[in-house]
Amino acid sequence: MKKNIGQKLALYPMPTTVIGAMNGDVPTWTLVGHLGIIGHDRVMVSLAAPHFINSKIKETGKLSINLVDENMLPKADLVGSVSGNKTDKSQVFSYDMGDSGAPLISDSPLAIECSVADIYKTPNFESFICTIDNTYVAEEYLNDDGKIDYGKLKPVLFEFPTYQYLKTGDVIGKCLSFK
Repeated sequence: MKKNIGQKLALYPMPTTVIGAMNGDVPTWTLVGHLGIIGHDRVMVSLAAPHFINSKIKETGKLSINLVDENMLPKADLVGSVSGNKTDKSQVFSYDMGDSGAPLISDSPLAIECSVADIYKTPNFESFICTIDNTYVAEEYLNDDGKIDYGKLKPVLFEFPTYQYLKTGDVIGKCLSFK
């Protein structure tokens, strides 16, 4: 029998990401552990309402989702530990501008450029429902068919209840093949 541990959010680990948005002429960044897929063409990024970046996302209607690998983890952790209200985070990462106007972290192995379609508010949180404008992947992480090879990419995972970062594991099987 399973033990009831109450109303606990237990859908972790999740990919570790850094969200980017423009703050005037410079980017701002924050580490995010609450995001999800809500369809084949929509993602959701959930941020605590007081975050500095929220107002910048609302102003521009654009954001980027930058997947974190081990090499960029120290900087990603930094942008999650200081507030954009008090600290200018624009120089933490080198960046390029995406075709739709969102800043993309140059060192991120994969970045998704998004447009905000809606904002869903819950107590203390704002969840940005976004369409995917463009997805950018470093070529060394594409297989021969031009698809992302996550065995090579190895994104860092974030586990919320313990605030730990985890490495991705080995392939244990192919989906829809266990008969």
